[in-house]
Amino acid sequence: MLAAFALSWVGAALWAGQTVATSPPREQLPLYGAALAAALLLVGARLLFPALRARLWEENIPASWALVAVCAAGFAWCWWARLHLGALWSAGVARKEAHRVVDTGPYGFVRHPIYTGAIVAVFAFAGVRASPLAFVAAVLVTAFCAVKARMEERFLRHELGAAYDTYQQRVPMLIPFLRP
Repeated sequence: MLAAFALSWVGAALWAGQTVATSPPREQLPLYGAALAAALLLVGARLLFPALRARLWEENIPASWALVAVCAAGFAWCWWARLHLGALWSAGVARKEAHRVVDTGPYGFVRHPIYTGAIVAVFAFAGVRASPLAFVAAVLVTAFCAVKARMEERFLRHELGAAYDTYQQRVPMLIPFLRP
């Protein structure tokens, strides 16, 4: 499921609109460098410490399938947000041609619904795996999403001005129904 999601996500970059402004790479590099370092540390920890791969609880098939469904729902939420954003989507921190505040669809529930869906999916996947390492990875993905969302917010406030300020005051960042 994860591979199909990743491949389709990368392929969908073809319909992204023309970029007109980006956050300087020097601002994004520390985040991506830290993410790469964390991924390498997780791989190393997985190889060196077998106890981190051990299940925290016995496998429960119905619960595992329920978590697979939650994972799929998280990915579906990501796709809904991506399709709703259309040509305004960007892999990096960027403003696209004719960029505007999108506050409908999933963007009416949270300002960063793609990250929200990814966080839900990764925690559900960690629940299926039920290993300490899977939960550490989920926490790290959550931290990455939160930091990148903050970077995007600073950039969008600068690029879109008062319209984005109003949106921030109305809609929560990552957790639906949590007052901003």
